[in-house]
Amino acid sequence: MARPASAQSSDNSTFFPMLRYTNCLLYETGVKMALLTWSDKFSVGIPSVDDQHIVLFESLNDLHAAMMKGNAQSLTKTLLRNLVAYTRDHFKSEEAMMSAAHYPGFLAHRTKHIELTRQVEDYAARFERGEIMLSVHLLNFLRDWLTTHIQVEDHQYAPWMKEHGGR
Repeated sequence: MARPASAQSSDNSTFFPMLRYTNCLLYETGVKMALLTWSDKFSVGIPSVDDQHIVLFESLNDLHAAMMKGNAQSLTKTLLRNLVAYTRDHFKSEEAMMSAAHYPGFLAHRTKHIELTRQVEDYAARFERGEIMLSVHLLNFLRDWLTTHIQVEDHQYAPWMKEHGGR
């Protein structure tokens, strides 16, 4: 599965240079056990945001595939770090877009981003210290949070952003 054109540079890195991706692990191995599958129902109609959401789906799928295959904790740790970093950068990008367009629901939306970031960073820190293991419960939580957030909160700002210059 190819990354969206706007999420790639000439060297195949994402538009957030700290992260480099190869093909999604699920597709490299032929395993068809995606935790998330992108469809138009998730699209907010803003290509840059949709492209970032697709990368988040793929990152979560990579983490799920690694866990299901029993890959070494070091790979899982790296994938979790990348997911956390990319999510943080995505939120900053989305918030900058909302702020620039003077979206009236910006503060409430940002609060939801802050809450999730705290939860995931706390989990990642505990995972790094060896206090907890990566679990299907966490992956399901992230899947459910991401899909609900996109379909509810992000879909709420989409009309405003399209009308007020969000791209």
